[in-house]
Amino acid sequence: VMSRSWSDMDASLMLASEKRYDLIIAAGFMWSDPMSEAALRHPAQKYLILDVDYVDRPNVMQITFAEHEGSYLVGVAAALKARAQGLEKPKFGFVGGIPTPVVTGFEMGYIQGLRSVYPRAEILEYYANDWGKPELAKAKAREWYGEGVYAIFSAAGGTGNGVIAQAKESRRQGMDVWALGVDTDQYEDGIYEQGRSAVLTSVIKRLDNAVKYALRRLAEGSFKGESLTLGAKGDGIDFATTNPELGADIAAQVAAVKARIAHGEIHVYRTYAETKAAGLAPAGLEASDR
Repeated sequence: VMSRSWSDMDASLMLASEKRYDLIIAAGFMWSDPMSEAALRHPAQKYLILDVDYVDRPNVMQITFAEHEGSYLVGVAAALKARAQGLEKPKFGFVGGIPTPVVTGFEMGYIQGLRSVYPRAEILEYYANDWGKPELAKAKAREWYGEGVYAIFSAAGGTGNGVIAQAKESRRQGMDVWALGVDTDQYEDGIYEQGRSAVLTSVIKRLDNAVKYALRRLAEGSFKGESLTLGAKGDGIDFATTNPELGADIAAQVAAVKARIAHGEIHVYRTYAETKAAGLAPAGLEASDR
């Protein structure tokens, strides 16, 4: 389902519901209320909503993603790249938008991935408390890169674009620093000269695989209202290998880690409380489990 503005989302979804499609799909929390209402009014219509797990209707399948597992992978990738560069005590940064459980999952996975390679890795954290102020993230990234931070991962909406913008500037100046993308492959966003990007890798949510899963269930006649999470198992998350500077060897190592997560050999904690209790996250972070 597509909508030209937030204000006509209800009308768009109701109109689609009246056309009796086999399945109506929407992505993002802004669709949760319109879909809940449409599903109530059209109980025979089947719906799929992505990135939401609180639309409790018998005709709505909800699929979310194990972002913390994807963040673990980019943390491993950044740390392995630092090790390949011969860095003994690299520093890493995390920029968040507003402290929420979802953003905390991104941060905790990232920290665990880093510390699987560098157990004593120094982690710097900054929350802009805003989703749309890239200038704040850019200023923080400039400060951190100047202090020797090797890579910065952001889960901050539009605010995080400031990290990529600064990484591009810093690399143009000859600094060996990286930004790490989120949700989609942000390689193109990081291009600062022909064939070179400041985005080493990105967490990728595989919405395509979530849709394929729902369509298979529909074809099999087993589609139902349920809530499920796709992570390394189910191929709901991945990491980008677009940047050739990541290197085939590191990409292969990270792919092996992904397989170990999928097989249950590596457990990635989602919450700050769990990660801290396991001795894997520093105390005093702004990350919030509420």
